[in-house]
Amino acid sequence: MSAVRKTGQYRIGPRFTRRGLLQGTLVAGAAAAAPSSLTRVRASDVQAYADADLAVLHAPRPYVDPEHHVFMHGVASGDPLPNSVILWTRVTPTPDAVPGSGIGPAVQLRWEMAEDPEFTQVTRSGTATASAMNDHTVHVDPFGLRPGTVYHYRFSVLDGEHAGRTSPVGRTLTAPGDEEDVEKLRLAVCSCANFEAGYFSAYSDIARRAYAGEIDIVVHMGDYLYEFASGEYAGKYGVVRPHVPTWEIRTLADYRSRHGHYRRDVELQQAHAAAPWVVTWDDHEIANDSWADGAKGHDPFHGDWGTRRDAAMQAYLEWLPVRGTSPSRGGRIYRTLRYGRLAEVHMLDLRSYRSAPGMLHPVQRNSIDRTIMGSEQFDWLAGRLGTGSARWNLIGTSVMMAPLNLIHIDQVVRSQLTDMVGLDVAGTPVNVDQWDGYVADRDRLLDLLAKDHGHGRNVFLTGDIHSEWASHIRHRNRVVAAELVCSSVTAANVDERLGLAENSPLSQTAERHVLAHNPHIRHVDLDAHGYATLTVHPTHVEMAWHRVLDVTVAGSPVVAGPGLRYDGTVLTA
Repeated sequence: MSAVRKTGQYRIGPRFTRRGLLQGTLVAGAAAAAPSSLTRVRASDVQAYADADLAVLHAPRPYVDPEHHVFMHGVASGDPLPNSVILWTRVTPTPDAVPGSGIGPAVQLRWEMAEDPEFTQVTRSGTATASAMNDHTVHVDPFGLRPGTVYHYRFSVLDGEHAGRTSPVGRTLTAPGDEEDVEKLRLAVCSCANFEAGYFSAYSDIARRAYAGEIDIVVHMGDYLYEFASGEYAGKYGVVRPHVPTWEIRTLADYRSRHGHYRRDVELQQAHAAAPWVVTWDDHEIANDSWADGAKGHDPFHGDWGTRRDAAMQAYLEWLPVRGTSPSRGGRIYRTLRYGRLAEVHMLDLRSYRSAPGMLHPVQRNSIDRTIMGSEQFDWLAGRLGTGSARWNLIGTSVMMAPLNLIHIDQVVRSQLTDMVGLDVAGTPVNVDQWDGYVADRDRLLDLLAKDHGHGRNVFLTGDIHSEWASHIRHRNRVVAAELVCSSVTAANVDERLGLAENSPLSQTAERHVLAHNPHIRHVDLDAHGYATLTVHPTHVEMAWHRVLDVTVAGSPVVAGPGLRYDGTVLTA
């Protein structure tokens, strides 16, 4: 149920069976399906993979394959700058050197970049070493690239028995020059991908759009993976496909293994290979409802919190194409990426510095002594907002900014809604784990926007709560921003948590009452899965949601959801 116009329920296009994929660019993941004898990527390989049945590609495989593939985890890129972009891959030098094993010889790699997928003229190249110290992952940060340019990249093995083996080819895009007049920026926004809850059809649809030139960057707002034991956090369908390891992950080896298992997914590999990603973590990359000094999902019998947190952060930074270092080692992952004069993307870290969660009591929620950002990160963002010259600010917050008021809802409906989106369940609204639990910090941030950016051209990008939302962010009696909340890729939402049919009468009633009693909220859907897109123009932004019809079916179609337009003042259909 929504207050916005539906733009039509239609299939966007063939799900990776189209012949319009950029020829010569082998989407990551094809390595796991291709014969091990291949030493070169052929233009025909991408066609065979693009026409393959995703259900077949998703057929269960043993964790240690009888047929060994050196680049079985694909390739990725991220954090684009005008003259650089992070390139990533992982090497599996021996069949038993699986993620988290800590074994396997070091491997010398050559990386190459070109502006054409056939690499007729290599524009940048170099070498890198993959070793067990970093779980055989590699991050390359090449400089001297051209701004606003599509590049293709690949890795090849230089030594040992696999010398000459070549990775899948990735496609990436550098940011435009800092002072360039940019007419359009297109983002895919996604979050909350639970491997056990279903298939990642949203990711392969993102990849299809990126190869078609419809997406410039993929912004992942957290919960890239889930830490739970197998079967502990599934929807009404139970475990659609089991993850590895089967126990709750706590150690560095555990987190590396879970990341590696996710990255064997062919649809996730497609999305990573198709476009650069800009990411931040939320809580489930470490433990449920985490804060600086602990987590709701961490008990003493799990061991030392700091050791677990550091292990999770290390694995995340090893496996994601991110320009950052662990906060526990004096580093940070909050950062700004600029897209000419059009937009700045500010990615926040809302877990590493936050105070322990409070209760719903107003005194705790409004306390100036509690923080979700931490003073150093807040000062950094204040500086960026105060000196930034881009027309739009896109702020990645990972948890929902807009307040949610249920006080005036009919008691019976409120009781039902509270059951649906309760206060003590991970990933649901009405939750002090969100900005609603840190009101003073929210007010300080909105004061900044009202003071330095009174034009209102600010958009919060959010995930976390497994449902679609769009809201005006009002402060001091005027709109200072809008918020786009994407649904989950697969993680259970309201209908699944209650075992109800999608768009049940209860869900629709709840959505109607949320809209009726929260006039700043312009759209809500509690049951959809998928992702969102944001297209930024100089004068306005366009929000749209894209919905997977059935996350339990590999290769499920993705259909168009609603769309909204925001001009810095008002959200309209």
